[in-house]
Amino acid sequence: MLIAQITDTHIKRPGQLAYGKVDTAAMLQDCVGQLLQLDPQPDLVVLTGDLTDLGQPEEYAHLRRLLSPLPQEIIAIPGNHDERSAMRAAWQDFGYLPQKGFLHFALEDYPLRLIGLDTVVPGESGGELCAERLTWLAETLARQPEAPTLVLMHHPPFVTGIDHMDRIGLSGREAFTEIMRRNPQVELILCGHLHRAIHAQIGGRPAVTCPSPAHQVALTLAPDAPSRFSMEPPGFMLHRWQDGQLVSHVAAIGKFDGPHPFFTEDSQLID
Repeated sequence: MLIAQITDTHIKRPGQLAYGKVDTAAMLQDCVGQLLQLDPQPDLVVLTGDLTDLGQPEEYAHLRRLLSPLPQEIIAIPGNHDERSAMRAAWQDFGYLPQKGFLHFALEDYPLRLIGLDTVVPGESGGELCAERLTWLAETLARQPEAPTLVLMHHPPFVTGIDHMDRIGLSGREAFTEIMRRNPQVELILCGHLHRAIHAQIGGRPAVTCPSPAHQVALTLAPDAPSRFSMEPPGFMLHRWQDGQLVSHVAAIGKFDGPHPFFTEDSQLID
């Protein structure tokens, strides 16, 4: 199974730029175009939050149009820039989001079990895993203890060292870590929010954040550094599950020189 992960698309209404600078729609179009060129094609596309910038119905409609060339099923969880009711309405034809409450789900129809976890706190940038959400997660994992599982969540369950983002990070991390420790069937925790590729271990389980197809959060580990973004190369991730092993790749989006051969036609190393 090959899964493409896209995160933090921040789609606005047509013609609008994010932060007065970033054409998130055009950059998502580039991402979709690059996904369509992959061989083999992903079996599934997952979106790990901040699908839109303001959570408006017009933004979700624009996002759906931008994603429409993709033939794969698209699975999405909300981020802090999303709005539950608008996202629920925009995604209702996909059939996996609950009709009320948190936008949690568990999908059993793939080689990997997919658990989507809603970490959103309406009106706030930070996320939360409250007692209700943690109980739902623990009970959902306990129902299939032998099934290799991916957990999808927007806010990463670890401190990244990027101070201004950690201040709008996730509460409830400690209890989440204990749940992960008790559930070794979790192969990987896929996250967004940071607009960067970051790796960590949570309760013995690997966790990654994915770069955005648009702007990236500037990499600065200095305490109290200002909140800034940069136009570093955009990207997405590919997660390959085969023979009981999950391997993740970061793919840069853009037109780059190459690919070039290492060897001549008669198998001589080019020097």
